[in-house]
Amino acid sequence: MSESTPNSHDQGNSIGGAFPFEDRRDFEDAERGFIATIEPGVIHGAAGNVVYDMDEFGFLDAEGSSTVHPSLWRQSQLVQKHGLFEVVEGIYQVRNFDLSNITFVEGDTGVIVIDPLISAETAAAALALYREHRGETPVVAVIYTHSHIDHFGGVKGVVSQEEVDAGVPVIAPAGFLEHAISENVYAGTAMGRRAAYMYGAALPRGERGSVGAGLGQSTSNGTVTLIAPTVYVTRTGEEHTIDGVRIVFQMAPGTEAPSEMHFYFPDRKALCMAENATHTLHNLLTLRGAVVRDPHAWAGYLTEAIETFAGEAEVAFASHHWPTWGTEHIAEFLSTQRDLYAYLHDQTLRLLNQGHTGTEIAEMIELPPAIEAAWNTHGYYGSVSHNVKAIYQRYMGWYDGNPSHLWQHTPVEAGTRYVEFMGGADAVVEKARGSFEAGDLRWAAQVLDHVVFAQPDHEGAKALLSEVLEQLGFGSENGTWRAAFLSGSMELRGAAFGTPTNPAAADLLAQLTPQLFFDAIAVQVDGPKAWDLDLATRWTFPDHDGETYRVTLRNGVLTAARDGKGDVSLTVTVPKSALGGLATGDVQAAMAGGLVLDGDASVLQSVLGVLDPGDPGFNIVTP
Repeated sequence: MSESTPNSHDQGNSIGGAFPFEDRRDFEDAERGFIATIEPGVIHGAAGNVVYDMDEFGFLDAEGSSTVHPSLWRQSQLVQKHGLFEVVEGIYQVRNFDLSNITFVEGDTGVIVIDPLISAETAAAALALYREHRGETPVVAVIYTHSHIDHFGGVKGVVSQEEVDAGVPVIAPAGFLEHAISENVYAGTAMGRRAAYMYGAALPRGERGSVGAGLGQSTSNGTVTLIAPTVYVTRTGEEHTIDGVRIVFQMAPGTEAPSEMHFYFPDRKALCMAENATHTLHNLLTLRGAVVRDPHAWAGYLTEAIETFAGEAEVAFASHHWPTWGTEHIAEFLSTQRDLYAYLHDQTLRLLNQGHTGTEIAEMIELPPAIEAAWNTHGYYGSVSHNVKAIYQRYMGWYDGNPSHLWQHTPVEAGTRYVEFMGGADAVVEKARGSFEAGDLRWAAQVLDHVVFAQPDHEGAKALLSEVLEQLGFGSENGTWRAAFLSGSMELRGAAFGTPTNPAAADLLAQLTPQLFFDAIAVQVDGPKAWDLDLATRWTFPDHDGETYRVTLRNGVLTAARDGKGDVSLTVTVPKSALGGLATGDVQAAMAGGLVLDGDASVLQSVLGVLDPGDPGFNIVTP
């Protein structure tokens, strides 16, 4: 029954014969340099809770399953390999202790840590495994390749704030801190809820549930931490020597992350590509939501990396997946990745300029045979379908130019009318069952969605839609599409799971700059509730060079003006230790952190009283 989704290069059902499964080079590379792993493959938190479990994906040792796309099964087998690996002499990676890789580069007296995972617990476990086999050397520096949480969240598992204060550098690309925080604060609640679908956080592990996300197996659920960078890289060609290790940096902003960089170790002929060249088509717009990424810039920075480093590098490694060895193979790999993003960008622009919409272009684009034949271009994490729509969105926005689409009804209102037009809910469900049995799963999902939004208590519609989504998941080559389909199916069956992880971790909130703090508060103001308020306060931040802001709440808008002039009825002094509590509306925690109020304290309560925090359990597949 499973129907192949548009993530597959083969749109038909004879999926297994479409790809060169006899090509085993990726398996050789994924196993190369293996040293050891932990047994059992489970990482626990201080309270004994499971933070990350590698063993739960042990079922992937089987040949395959009728409920998993064979190409995704292959990718999951590759990503599932875990433990400590030697990349090249002096450079080691621990893979699959989290969604991402952590890398250890040995210097004269200690080790440089690159991208310390999501959670402090997983990073600490990886460092312990490295030290077990390479010696008890100190951490002499940390490098964040980019501003996504799976590349910095575990930093306090490898180094402490006190050690950084004492001189251990934390190196990151320019703009890192602002982007690392803003992505998790501005739309963090909505992104977190949708990420639960994208990564299948609540799905059981197994051939009918989660088999991995394509980029990594899953996300850990431990303690998210953050230490602010002490050194920012600002230009391509910038070179630093850390503990005797020379590193040449290449800026790559606006690619997979808004703040990102590549770097090269010339003495070891090793190139780190961060997350811009991995063994999958990556996301230009993630299913959890984000600002649309720039594939044109992405391809451009890959070209620059090829021209600058590829002719000399003997190994290229990244923040996910396994390395590529050999100068010729590196050039081929990077060029294929570059051509993939450039082709999607250029062809989408060509077709949109002929008047086609994003949805139409997503169905029209075919990849060139040479790109299609490469395993690393497959849509295990991103997809041609949703990336093309993202490119259209980047240039043209949500509106496709058709006035009939300019002012459409909401899903509930539209669903009610569709169902009435089609003869009532029971009739639609019966017709959808026929489509389901005929294998037209996309149409069955589309019409059943209208019934569920028109009549959310219609058990027959929910049950059938759940089954349809399950089959769509089973047929998906893309790990995140599979997770989204199966998560929707799970919630339709009554297993609501909300947001299993909290993106607004205490360490992130503690690093808010004053402007980011006010931005985070402003997006929570319930406008209508605040219409009648006209308040003015002054805020002082002693740990941010004594910055002061005059903050007004007027016409439902919170405005912060640095060094603003005018009378105020309350002065608020906010040390860094009070920021986290105040950002979440917990005044008592903020007071315990040193918050000082001078003036009419009720004004602060008036401001906090009109805040409307996000709902981490909002509905997705039902109204």
